[in-house]
Amino acid sequence: MGRIAQKFEELQAQGMKAFIAYITAGDPSLDSTERLVREFEARGVDIIELGVPFSDPVADGPVNQEAAMRALKGDVTVDSILKMIRNIREYSQIPVIFFTYYNSVLSFGLEKFVKKATESGLDGALVLDLPPEEAGQYKKLMDAEGLSTIFLVSPITPSDRLELVAKNATGFVYYVSQMGVTGERDNLAESIPEKLQAIRALTSTPIAVGFGISTPEHVRGISRYADGIIVGSSIVRKIGELSGKPGFEKEVGEYVATLTEPLKGD
Repeated sequence: MGRIAQKFEELQAQGMKAFIAYITAGDPSLDSTERLVREFEARGVDIIELGVPFSDPVADGPVNQEAAMRALKGDVTVDSILKMIRNIREYSQIPVIFFTYYNSVLSFGLEKFVKKATESGLDGALVLDLPPEEAGQYKKLMDAEGLSTIFLVSPITPSDRLELVAKNATGFVYYVSQMGVTGERDNLAESIPEKLQAIRALTSTPIAVGFGISTPEHVRGISRYADGIIVGSSIVRKIGELSGKPGFEKEVGEYVATLTEPLKGD
């Protein structure tokens, strides 16, 4: 059993839900990213989602786009991120996945990516612009190494495609709570419970909800229906605001603790 499945199973046995934190790898540096991962784990984060910086992140809102640009200025690459994950594996078994675009994987080399991902201790990937219909070779290679293939489902995903995603997603199904790009929202869609119920009828794979979740109240509300809650933009924004301060990782960790508290505080 992989680290992601094991984490969801452990939490389910305790009647708890997973908190998944997204950050951009290399923003503001890979050393700080590694320190943030360590800090987040201590603050109750269950799974880390690392954004691979890309020059044309079409699914990302302004906050994550700016973080990607900052990371690219530091020459952050797929290879350097995987080396950082290898360092993390020396002291932590927290599940880590990539949030990436297919061009980054393809330019690195698909077979090389899967091989190095396995060797480094990466647990899986969400390739945003690779739909399951076109993911045959990618999925075959990932499955062979036990790496999770996470796919997106949106509020307007048709039923036939929903079945395809349910069949191919491993690790968890990523439900996009709002149409559009990543970013903080004041309110979340009322349709979430109904949509998650439709997905759950098709698969036993855990379902995590992301896009727009940015407050403890959001986390608490979504936890009533989902197996995992993903928060990204508000954390990335906090990193951007504080990264000029020495030891800023601790302050970001304190902020993240306010988001994990609804899941861990009872």
